[in-house]
Amino acid sequence: MLASALTYAAADQSGAIKPESYAVGKTMTKAVQASITPGSALDILKAGNVRFASNKSIKRDNKKNVMKTGLGQYPLASVVSCIDSRATPELIFDQGIGDIFTARVAGNIVNEDILGSLEYAAKVAGSRVIVVLGHTHCGAIKGACDDVKMGNLTNLIAKLKPAVEATKTDGERNSKNHEFVQKVADENVELTVQKIRDMSPILKEMEDKGQIKIVGAMYDVGTGKVTW
Repeated sequence: MLASALTYAAADQSGAIKPESYAVGKTMTKAVQASITPGSALDILKAGNVRFASNKSIKRDNKKNVMKTGLGQYPLASVVSCIDSRATPELIFDQGIGDIFTARVAGNIVNEDILGSLEYAAKVAGSRVIVVLGHTHCGAIKGACDDVKMGNLTNLIAKLKPAVEATKTDGERNSKNHEFVQKVADENVELTVQKIRDMSPILKEMEDKGQIKIVGAMYDVGTGKVTW
């Protein structure tokens, strides 16, 4: 059942289509998606963040977009981000319904489930770029720096430990050292980007062929700006 559904979806994506130029705020359709390259998808996200950070996000007709995307979705990008309430990708990149896939988990890590989701987003649904989005003052990163242990969070924190271990500092190696915490957050983004390539031959091949980009970014919860 699942295999046939994926085949149907893939076939729907692969049909001949006349590309339709992208415009800010335009509902993402198959034709619009067809005109977007990995590079232009990244540019769209960057421009959206500039609007957001300068308080110039565009006004959208969400009800209209819901109706237009009801029978199909053709997002331009996929974002792996933290669950932090201040770090919502759709808002940060000033995108609307049907524009981006988002996978959110504390510490913006990846596992087999998230990788499978990203593979679907890129290989089947046509997403052009994958962004691993970390953020400043991340509670999960602080927890990893302090080696926090609490229920199921313990196993999640363990997945962030490689970033802690790879980060050098002359100061304290805990959450009291804010510079250290940020360096760990930066390292975690880089390791997660590499993990996507290492653990997903599908996404690695697509990137090598220029079909997608896999990039890391850092969101500043104090300014609203994303650095790449």
